[in-house]
Amino acid sequence: METTPSQTITSNNMKKHMKILFVVSIAINIIGIIIARLTGLPLRLDSAGTILASVYGGYMPGVAVSFITGLLIGITDRHQVYFIAINMILAVFTAFFSVRGLFKKTSGAYAFLLIIAPITGICGAVISTFLNDGGVIGANYQLFLYLYERIHNVVAAQLISGIACEFVDKAIMITIFLIISRVMSAEPYRDFRSGGIWQTPLDNAMWKAVRESKIRVVSLRIKIMFILVIGTILIAFIATVISLALFKKTTIQDNERSASSIASVAAEMVDGDMTDEYIEKGFDAEGYAQTRQMLYKLRESTPDVKYVYVYKIGEDGCHVVFDLDTDDTPGSEPGELIEFDQSFYPYLDSLLAGKEIEPIISNDKYGWLLTVYKPVYDSNGDCRCYAAVDVSMYLLSQYNREFLGKLIAILLGFVILIVTFSVWFIKNNVILPVNTMAFCTKSFAYGEESAVMKNLSRIDHLQIRTGDEIENLYFALMQTAKNSVNYMADIKNKTQTISKMQSGLIIVLADMVESRDENTGDHVRKTAAYVQIILEELQKEGPYSDRITDSFIEDAVNAAPLHDIGKIHISDMILNKPGKLTDEEFEIMKKHTVYGSEIIQKVMQTVPEAGYLKEAKNIAEFHHEKWNGAGYPCGLSGEDIPLSARVMAVADVFDALVSKRCYKGPYPFDEAISIIAESSGTHFDPVVAEAFLSVKDKVYEISQKFSSMSS
Repeated sequence: METTPSQTITSNNMKKHMKILFVVSIAINIIGIIIARLTGLPLRLDSAGTILASVYGGYMPGVAVSFITGLLIGITDRHQVYFIAINMILAVFTAFFSVRGLFKKTSGAYAFLLIIAPITGICGAVISTFLNDGGVIGANYQLFLYLYERIHNVVAAQLISGIACEFVDKAIMITIFLIISRVMSAEPYRDFRSGGIWQTPLDNAMWKAVRESKIRVVSLRIKIMFILVIGTILIAFIATVISLALFKKTTIQDNERSASSIASVAAEMVDGDMTDEYIEKGFDAEGYAQTRQMLYKLRESTPDVKYVYVYKIGEDGCHVVFDLDTDDTPGSEPGELIEFDQSFYPYLDSLLAGKEIEPIISNDKYGWLLTVYKPVYDSNGDCRCYAAVDVSMYLLSQYNREFLGKLIAILLGFVILIVTFSVWFIKNNVILPVNTMAFCTKSFAYGEESAVMKNLSRIDHLQIRTGDEIENLYFALMQTAKNSVNYMADIKNKTQTISKMQSGLIIVLADMVESRDENTGDHVRKTAAYVQIILEELQKEGPYSDRITDSFIEDAVNAAPLHDIGKIHISDMILNKPGKLTDEEFEIMKKHTVYGSEIIQKVMQTVPEAGYLKEAKNIAEFHHEKWNGAGYPCGLSGEDIPLSARVMAVADVFDALVSKRCYKGPYPFDEAISIIAESSGTHFDPVVAEAFLSVKDKVYEISQKFSSMSS
């Protein structure tokens, strides 16, 4: 799983390529927008670069490209700023489906069109509605008008025109992306994915392994993302509520000041000395028509003002002096008496006293209104009536809604940018380094030296350079791994030394036992060598290959020299008797198998972890058993005899045949081989005997080697 130069590009090259992708993608977006404006097409053509950056770079590059594109275009068209979130949503969806391989085929890319066009179309329609009180702002205005004239439904026309234009727009953008992608050699989301990491890029196999790492409950990435998303949304919500409240308060204050100014001007226009005459004669009063006309002009100068009127406040109600007509409500006639609205009752005493009152917000049969009253004075300075101006609060509600729409559109873009950047940064600079370190250490093996060095090299190759605690952790882990390898190497060397010492002691002990037997010579060394070559042959192709492991062979070879350890309890007179043993003497001689088993059993109690002692016990106790059950000490037969003892039986008998004894001469090699072959199936396990006969050339070499050493 090592990274090779042909598999990856260096991290610096990755960052360079990512910057190039970033700049090219923004340029493609801007060129598309310029073409749309010059041709007058009802399309934006501003997302081909976003798709390119999202497919090849992932979430962060795609979102960043769409965000910067929106800001740059917003310099010349401020409304485009509010549509940034739509392209950022497009970037997120594109990156999501790209990772899942949807863009690897042309059909998949156009299938994506069926998913994204309705989403961006609906989002665009919603934003346009917020921005212009149900009207349309955007490139699809003409299509909207065409549809509206036929279906007479603003919402339906807006949605249909938005989605239709998005289908065409995104189809063109995807086509441009496919053309560009054919020119680029990199596969989507591979060669650019490492541009934001601060470590050596991983090869495909390690990427897959790291991504598929199992987590017991919930991954750190999901926990951080959850906290981050909830925190960002909460902050955005609080900011929206506070901003909306401040905007509403400021808007009301602005309208109060505007209405107060208009009411003051209206109060100046009305002649206070003529108040009673205006009420009594109306249009027939001198100057009434001219004053009324000036009030109309004053109202029309400010579109936010809905009603302008002049009332004289009396105990019985409001006496109309002037009341201007509106498109939907005719004004009251001069002198007409109007009852007090309930919202004015708290201010009635002040009004009757001719005092100025604070602006009033009411909601009655005339609608939801902000009302400002200004006193009209006569030449003596007495308040004769009040000039009133009503500003519709529904207009304020519209302003608030439009402000809320703009605020949400902008905040949504920033939320997507912040969350995407944070997730991208955490993934590349926290999650990825931690996961790669965990993967490398989890699969660290302390077996063969080559495997150990390969694992150590893999950790060292990561070169994590985040410049923070993660980097400190990496270097601490690296140092620990190196120290562990050195420590394990030291332990291995000491273990090998102990093992060699142990093997040497076994041979010395066996030699001490065998030296009492004047007939045996190098018997323990030769039989151990025969045991090894027999087991190695069985391991290759015999029916016992599944049982004969390297560890089993090592244990059996180490145990072989102890097969006659029990002879230490046999008298020298019997052990070195030149002639044939009597039946009684032979029975004593046969007990060396039991004695050997007992000796090794005691050793096993002292050194329980010495694995070879189990086989040493089997060999010492059962190497004189026969396949047909005629052996001793237990009369075992067939596979009831331990395998190591069956192998030892062949090696022991063969060496006894070819070796010189005081009571006989050595058999010729070929004759000894023939005896082994003849005894297969009776004395010896036929499989073991066959393996021995298969390697008789090696057996001959060993026998000759020891003959030359003893001569």
